[in-house]
Amino acid sequence: MPSAEEIKRVTVELGADICGIAPAGRFGGAPEGFRPTDIYADCRSVIVFAKRLPSRVLFAENPVPYTRVNGLMADECDRLGLGLSLMLDAQGIGAVPLPSDDPYEYWEAERKYGRAILSMRHAGHLAGLGALGRNTLLVNRDFGNMIQIGAVLVDIELEGDPVQEFDPCPPGCALCIDACPKRALDGVTVNQTACREVACFENERGFIIKKCNVCRSICPNSLGIAA
Repeated sequence: MPSAEEIKRVTVELGADICGIAPAGRFGGAPEGFRPTDIYADCRSVIVFAKRLPSRVLFAENPVPYTRVNGLMADECDRLGLGLSLMLDAQGIGAVPLPSDDPYEYWEAERKYGRAILSMRHAGHLAGLGALGRNTLLVNRDFGNMIQIGAVLVDIELEGDPVQEFDPCPPGCALCIDACPKRALDGVTVNQTACREVACFENERGFIIKKCNVCRSICPNSLGIAA
């Protein structure tokens, strides 16, 4: 049976930039129905990985490059999770890859509020990949918030990585909260109804354009935390 370190090494070899592991028991605080064992009853550990995004797309004047990169990176994470799952399956390990983004089932139409089957940012935090900032994004020390996250549920117990409890935001910083054009942030959560109007804007052609990434780009640690 492979060790946690061996699985993380293989995940990086498959294309991940970072990888961590969280025992399924760490997700006890997640809402009922959205825990790893609610998705896969035999889950004992969650392998969480991330790929970094090209940093300059945050600062492109046109939103199309950022929109396209986000979609492609979600697909990359899905492919990576699938490849890792097939590799583990060949070793007799039950593995269930989760979508990095869509689809998900839970949706409140009136509020335009959706919830992924597993929160990737919280999974990343519990697997030691970073800490949550006031913009609600996972911040990694090396890559900042410019990461796309994926996960695989497995039916074996693996040693978990330490949860990182550092504060990823500069003391007293409220840049993301103050700059949000829809006032959708309060430092703890995000108002999806307000955010989606610009973050997931549908144009007349029917394309979904991510017209706003201010909470990501304005963060002083968007590209990593200086030593």
